[in-house]
Amino acid sequence: MTNNPGLVIAAPASGSGKTVLTLGLLRHLASMGRNVASAKTGPDYIDPAFHAAATGRPCLNLDPWAMRPDTLAQAAFSLAREADVVICEGVMGLFDGAFVGKGEPCGSTADLSRATGWPVVLVIDAGAQAASAAAVLKGFATFEAGVEVLGVVFNRVGSERHGTILRDACAQSVAEIPVLGCLPRTPGLELPERHLGLVQAGEHKDLEGFLERAGAWVAEHLDVDGLVALARPLALSGGPPYPSLPPMAPLGQRIAVAADPAFAFSYPLVIDGWRDAGAEVVPFSPLAGEGPDGDADAVYL
Repeated sequence: MTNNPGLVIAAPASGSGKTVLTLGLLRHLASMGRNVASAKTGPDYIDPAFHAAATGRPCLNLDPWAMRPDTLAQAAFSLAREADVVICEGVMGLFDGAFVGKGEPCGSTADLSRATGWPVVLVIDAGAQAASAAAVLKGFATFEAGVEVLGVVFNRVGSERHGTILRDACAQSVAEIPVLGCLPRTPGLELPERHLGLVQAGEHKDLEGFLERAGAWVAEHLDVDGLVALARPLALSGGPPYPSLPPMAPLGQRIAVAADPAFAFSYPLVIDGWRDAGAEVVPFSPLAGEGPDGDADAVYL
């Protein structure tokens, strides 16, 4: 069975620019005709909607903390089976999660990288540093065994000279990790935020224009071919094929599912799992004044 390669886009901290880079990369690859699939680490509803807009296909959540190992394996393999390459966006900093001790599973992006065998490309915000960024890269690359950082992208680079310093510092101290790009500060490539995170994809005033600009930005400043070449096939224990296990048993034979801008937070893996198990899913919109199907066995909000 096909097991196409994947990689993880991670960062030392939130706000480093990994989401915009990921969206630009996804849009560029899709526009070039690549069969690209995406994933998001952890329990996130907002970023996957942006991913789906960039690629035209659903983004799956891969949560090493909440998912059973078999469920995680099934979800990851479904992506690797259907796409030429899988791009998985990390969450927070690479090693951040429910920290219980160094090296202990905590639901971090590093945990997901270890579980899948997908290597990491680290996105570092270089906006307020130069040679010190090489030390950050070296520290993250050597912090925990089993997590392979195979490439780095510097974001918010201020000038050509700034980029040269970053590249030279890495060449002298972490030469084994290639610098895949120095992305300049670019007005118009900021995602709007509010108190609970990003504004949802459906509320973005010019989402298509934003994605096109992000794709062009990535194409101009990133070694896309070099980055994709770092991707590796899944290396999950037991090997494919993985058991087809729905992450949640169907609530009934006919399930009414609320689906509209006010009820946009649902996991495709759950809904598709119900369909695969033989259940009929009937969407309805409470926002539009619709009620659930009268013949439904269960209502899912």
